[in-house]
Amino acid sequence: MHESPPRAMVRDAMGASIDLYWLPLGAGGHSVRLNGQVYEALAARIGGRPPCELYHSALKVRLPEGRFVIETAPLRESDGPERGVVAEGAVGSRLAGRFRVFRYELRCWRGGVIPDVAEAVDSPRRLSDDPEEARRLLALVPQVPMPVWGRDELHAGEMWNSNSVVAWLIARAGLDAEGIRPPAGGRAPGWDAGLVVAGRERDRVAA
Repeated sequence: MHESPPRAMVRDAMGASIDLYWLPLGAGGHSVRLNGQVYEALAARIGGRPPCELYHSALKVRLPEGRFVIETAPLRESDGPERGVVAEGAVGSRLAGRFRVFRYELRCWRGGVIPDVAEAVDSPRRLSDDPEEARRLLALVPQVPMPVWGRDELHAGEMWNSNSVVAWLIARAGLDAEGIRPPAGGRAPGWDAGLVVAGRERDRVAA
């Protein structure tokens, strides 16, 4: 009698995966790295702890129909018109967001690249090889909240940023986002904000 192949083998044959990448904040950009170091030094002093390395997160989703990079980034038209921009938001304040230099974009870039991926630490982390979960996560990208970057407009307890977006997507897709931690000795500011907002939305849907 013919036996069905194990589910894991079927998934691998379909070529589906969700991978998480951790990049040091400001990788490839000295000004961003310096600002991050100043911020972390102040936060560490207030919290009475040693400073940590700060990380920015991004996702790669692979399916038989294509490979997609999901991340937030400054508006950079130099990356090309096919960079998969899904939405834009303001940085710092909604008033400042009228100017392009104070705006960020959410990308779901088919065939795209993660800038400075060579500097990624403890990456990639495989989160799933289930094609259904990969498609569910991709379908959620247009629904990502886009509050002001660097502020807590959603009252989640910390600022909203790129880590919030990735954590929100992972949690809303039904994956174990709460069990994910940045590389040893590092922090991912904004991650918990994404989990809090995703949890609220799950509870609202379930009610």
